[in-house]
Amino acid sequence: MNFAIAQALVPAAEGYTTVDVGIEADKIASIGSQGPPPTATQTTNAQNQLLLPGFVNAHTHSSEIWQRGTIPPYPLELWIAELHEFSPPDPEQIYLGALATAVETLLSGGTTVVDHLVLIPGKEIETVEAAVRAYQEIGIRAFVGPLIQDQSLETGMPSGDSPTTSGDYYTSTEEILAMMGQVVERFHQPEAGLHVMVAPTGGQLCSDALFAGCMELSDRFDLCRHAHLLETKAQKMLAWEKYGCSAVEHLQRLGYLSERTSLAHCIWLDESDRQILADHRCTVVHNPLSNLRLGSGIAPILHYRQLGVNVAFGCDGAASNDAQDLLEAIKVGSLLHNTTDFDYRNWIHPREAVEMAALGGAKGLNLAGELGTLETGKQADLVLYDLTNLSLLPRTDPIGLLVMGRPSQAVNAAWVNGRQIVANGQVTTIDVDTLRQELFARSQWQVNRQSENVRQLEAPYRRVMGLSE
Repeated sequence: MNFAIAQALVPAAEGYTTVDVGIEADKIASIGSQGPPPTATQTTNAQNQLLLPGFVNAHTHSSEIWQRGTIPPYPLELWIAELHEFSPPDPEQIYLGALATAVETLLSGGTTVVDHLVLIPGKEIETVEAAVRAYQEIGIRAFVGPLIQDQSLETGMPSGDSPTTSGDYYTSTEEILAMMGQVVERFHQPEAGLHVMVAPTGGQLCSDALFAGCMELSDRFDLCRHAHLLETKAQKMLAWEKYGCSAVEHLQRLGYLSERTSLAHCIWLDESDRQILADHRCTVVHNPLSNLRLGSGIAPILHYRQLGVNVAFGCDGAASNDAQDLLEAIKVGSLLHNTTDFDYRNWIHPREAVEMAALGGAKGLNLAGELGTLETGKQADLVLYDLTNLSLLPRTDPIGLLVMGRPSQAVNAAWVNGRQIVANGQVTTIDVDTLRQELFARSQWQVNRQSENVRQLEAPYRRVMGLSE
């Protein structure tokens, strides 16, 4: 369908301007001030609304929604032990979690989600199928990266001076890679807005053979690559134990780093590591809220930007954030760094933050030529923000209000691939009330649950990290 968005406010070199945008099929066909194009069969009145390209929620784990608000203040290594102990065993929960993640992302300005999908052991294909079904139903653009590993949880902590033993992982590297091959063959449909990524969880829980197999799949099917990288100090210590070098150097030697590679967190990198990412044109996905929640640290985002490293924003999972409010992640991820550099000329301005969230996210997915800016010929992944909304008033700088304020229910409309899936502030492709009822019915109040995994791992973690018993 051909349609138009009339009288929308868009950023310009000198402030803002009002334009009419014509959409033909799934692409932006025209941007101008001569009125809606004659080919438009429908026109959306966007007066007093800000039009921006859709943002990318560049790193999350949708299934974590079932544990949000319940895991105590733990560092990642203990937090993840509890998470896995109580992960959803039901593909239907995976489906509902993906729907909820998509809704929250859409209503906070995101039109693309990168789901580093936690798999149900023994039901890996069913897990992916459930998430894919959700994303296709709601219509959001999705990159699904099954979170794979081939080493047990205990191996993810440094041993220090006391070697530890760990059991075998429940399946083999070969079986995991065979499963991934099936996932790619069945679900990778870029033309339908559904992409599969290779996404080993990270060097702390993955063998070199698993990374090598992922690279082969990536090259054979032209898939993007994703992973966690040096989220915690413990992971930095572990990398030196395992490889005798930094985790970044090791990934470079393996050949995993490229312009198609996005890496979540990237906190504990030294200057030479950061330069390696710049040299290989990798993308750093900044997850400020989970980094704070888990006490992981503050990523050196200003330095990455100075080196020319592409940076995107992610919400991370709903049990380490504990939400999927992309505007909140953008705000915190921008303002947080004012405390890390006294020179205010290096701080992130609102327009730069918006560019990072849209074009930076697109670059990390190798889609900068198709998404991320308001240009003719690009895919119509667009969002309208209601500038009469109380949280965006009084009238000052629209993007400044959006990034530095606390916008609430400000998204009025959104299109993905030229299809409108948010209208009048409501998702139109699914029944959100039914989703809300399902989430309520399938959950229960939880207070002070006890994790056996944390009980077993806490003492060795405190010992190796030099914390008092």
